Amino acid sequence: MENTPTLLTNRLILRQFVREDLPALFSILSDPEVNTFLPWFTHQSMEETLSFLQTNFLETYSLPLGYRYAICLKEDHIPIGYINISPNESHDLGYGIHRNFWHQGIATEAGKCLLDHIQKVKTIPFITATHDRKNPNSGKVMQKLGMHYCYSYQEQWQPKNIPVIFRMYQMNLDGNVHKIYSQYWDQYPIHFVETNL
Repeated sequence: MENTPTLLTNRLILRQFVREDLPALFSILSDPEVNTFLPWFTHQSMEETLSFLQTNFLETYSLPLGYRYAICLKEDHIPIGYINISPNESHDLGYGIHRNFWHQGIATEAGKCLLDHIQKVKTIPFITATHDRKNPNSGKVMQKLGMHYCYSYQEQWQPKNIPVIFRMYQMNLDGNVHKIYSQYWDQYPIHFVETNL
């Protein structure tokens, strides 16, 4: 078992967050444009981000298994984003990148590094990822990572309380190529398979 071991790519260091990363994380989470498609409201204060950092990252590092990373450039080790895999049964892959670093392949590079590592250590049998249908660029990242579209569903998304159609992607890492995570399909009555992606 392992929890967020440091990983390297050509440009990036993926590492655990530390308390000193608070200003960099606030810069990401306080940007309304960055947070348009993320499952929380734009942060209004450093105190709010500190609570988020503590709950979603720092406290999780004591668990026996986890992958919750700060994405940093090698040149300065300052977080420009984050990438993580949910510890629950969906093994949901999530990521966010500072707006100044969009369209540079950062999320794809970090994601490939993380998935390559997980495939080597064989700690997770599959991963899923979802994106708002209005945010197709996120879906392109999932495709570049080798994930496959499975189905779409409509959810009354919380805490923003808005109806969102999500596309669910999956990658099986245990050789079971036919397994599809069905919880979202089963949970939400509006679900369907799109054929024109």
